Amino acid sequence: MSDSRKATVTRETKETSIRISINLDGSGISDLALGIPFLEHMLNQVARHGVMDLDIKAVGDLKIDAHHTVEDIGITLGQAFSQALGDKHGIRRYGHAYVPLDEALSRVVLDCSGRPGLEYQVSYPRARVGEFDIDLIAEFFQGFVNHAGVSLHIDTLRGRNTHHIAETIFKAFGRALRLAVELDPRMQGVLPSTKGAL
Repeated sequence: MSDSRKATVTRETKETSIRISINLDGSGISDLALGIPFLEHMLNQVARHGVMDLDIKAVGDLKIDAHHTVEDIGITLGQAFSQALGDKHGIRRYGHAYVPLDEALSRVVLDCSGRPGLEYQVSYPRARVGEFDIDLIAEFFQGFVNHAGVSLHIDTLRGRNTHHIAETIFKAFGRALRLAVELDPRMQGVLPSTKGAL
């Protein structure tokens, strides 16, 4: 694989300081320091199941709540993903995955189309996992798609345990990303679009 599918992005605001490095052709290694243990657990799943390397350092106004930090991590990850993906020549473009975890089952389907969009059809039995506000998962993905230029559909098909539901989503997201960014040997140097632009 090419060494060029890497990027590092830093985002500084009055509310957060985020630095993200991504390697799309990595080995599933993550180094995460976010101050939000549950999100660290979820993003470790993305790295492992997406077989990409993620290095994320985040400092935010967690004394207020985690909203700004989670959203800004999504935004910055989207920017880093877009940079690492480059001109998209030769990629598969589309990715999908179904992932179960005990009673929970989620489906993630995505298109690296250049057009941001999120369809998020998920319901959770509880509002929190530990201290983590479960509503922030949608904020994370909205920030990601807006800046990655990805059309993303997330559906939970069944589940009774909030932690299990969330984990199936992030694992499926990682696996769908892995498939979408994979270089197709039959499409070397070809843009996967009849429009000639993505």
